[in-house]
Amino acid sequence: MNQMQSTQELLAPVVKTVKINLPVDAAFRFFTKDVNHWWPLATHSVFGNEAVSCTLEGRAGGRFYEVHRDGRQSEWGQVRVWEPPHRVIFTMHPGRSPDTAQEVEVNFQEEADGTRVTLTHRGWENLGEQAQVMRGRYDQGWETVLGQYADYATSV
Repeated sequence: MNQMQSTQELLAPVVKTVKINLPVDAAFRFFTKDVNHWWPLATHSVFGNEAVSCTLEGRAGGRFYEVHRDGRQSEWGQVRVWEPPHRVIFTMHPGRSPDTAQEVEVNFQEEADGTRVTLTHRGWENLGEQAQVMRGRYDQGWETVLGQYADYATSV
């Protein structure tokens, strides 16, 4: 494998899909408005066990952030595209400078028996030398996060 092939594989987007047995509008609302109810803050946040909430503001230009028990906030990203109930795109840079942000696009596609949710996380080159390690972490991390989302969506 030459260097160019290696770089292309390294920077390939992380793509995850989950099926939710709900209408598309509910699946979108649960992912966005209800994010604080299902996001695994203890393991997937900047503040860890000290995190008390996270919020994805429902509008283009809105913030995606978490709150520490003492009131401090940590920015995770910013909403770039807000198209309910079919698509949301936000940047992702939890605990890092916004110039290292990647982009996460989540699409909600209606199917006969529910909604297919497809998450695409791209822009790894913004992390420089950490790109490969961080992509691997997010590849596994999104499995956990989307699993929590699916569990929440089926329990409500």
